[in-house]
Amino acid sequence: MIIGVPQEVKNNEFRVGLTPGNVSGLCKQGHSILVQRGAGEQIGLSDEAYRLAGASLINSAAEVFQKAEMIVKVKEPQAQECAMLKEDQILFTYLHLAPDPKQTKALLQSGATCIAYETVTAMNGALPLLAPMSEVAGRMSIQAAATHLEKTNGGLGVLMAGVPGVSPAKIVILGAGVVGRNALQIAVGMGADVCIFDRDIERLRQVDMFYGNRVRTFYSDSLLIEQEVSEADVVIGAVLLPGAAAPKLVTHDMIRKMKSGSVVVDVAIDQGGCFETSKPTTHADPTFLVDGVLHYCVANMPGAVARTSTFALTNATYPFVEALANRGVMRALSIDHHLRNGLSVHKGVLTSKPVAVAQGLDYAIPEEFLTA
Repeated sequence: MIIGVPQEVKNNEFRVGLTPGNVSGLCKQGHSILVQRGAGEQIGLSDEAYRLAGASLINSAAEVFQKAEMIVKVKEPQAQECAMLKEDQILFTYLHLAPDPKQTKALLQSGATCIAYETVTAMNGALPLLAPMSEVAGRMSIQAAATHLEKTNGGLGVLMAGVPGVSPAKIVILGAGVVGRNALQIAVGMGADVCIFDRDIERLRQVDMFYGNRVRTFYSDSLLIEQEVSEADVVIGAVLLPGAAAPKLVTHDMIRKMKSGSVVVDVAIDQGGCFETSKPTTHADPTFLVDGVLHYCVANMPGAVARTSTFALTNATYPFVEALANRGVMRALSIDHHLRNGLSVHKGVLTSKPVAVAQGLDYAIPEEFLTA
């Protein structure tokens, strides 16, 4: 198979879809890899490293898209990339379609087969291709919050850990999934006063057993959330409904009741955000104010630590890339129902129920055309 790796074009996105090590492994199995020049340069993965691994270096994204049978990326395709997709081409990347009708329409019009990292599943029901970036984003969310709590960055002027005689920052984490637990780990390590919400009692038990009285755990209840949010210095939005739009757990009215200079970090912004006041931001312009509350809603947070993120992501995605290349997309989807759960669009047909529900569209289950 001819596999293309274009340079990412989203604002301040320096991750890359395959590493030189991945390229070497695929080339040894007889595949041809096309890598756009400069795709990994910003994170120390040189063109020469890709060339020595066996890749052909391509000057433009247009040529990569034109020649490749499968495109492996990191972030959802931007408008100019959607326009370059072809019928019968495979796109394997994060998509986050539920809150993005324009991208959904463009992918449907392309005729390509589009598989979303974030909805590929594992035997235990986990999301193995989302987990690495959720780990990174969860840990980064506390970093971002600590930075923006500083008065010079528009915050209240609170030190996360406090000092003897002065209370630490009060942090509320909404969601005890991968993002929430990783945010919790860093927040507790920094000495903050932390509480965490979830609807899964078993997860809350696990948190309680590990952290004991260093963390307060709450069942997710709107009145309790409102009470804790109103007193918080930082609120981390870490909720996820796989493939679907994030629920709005914090209303605009709750934001109005927060302290001026407090910070919210919406890690769920890729799926529409869990704060009613959220809107996507970029690394170049990461924050905005609503009623005195600083909102950090960067849609590609792990891109700021792009080298770490690239290796963490490709460790997880590579076996699936290998399966798609070795078996072909239809056979790979037929054999592996976990990979099939990632299928979002196929030849102009939407195959994701959560996206269909979010956007009011018709959809088909993949098994229908795989059987045919």
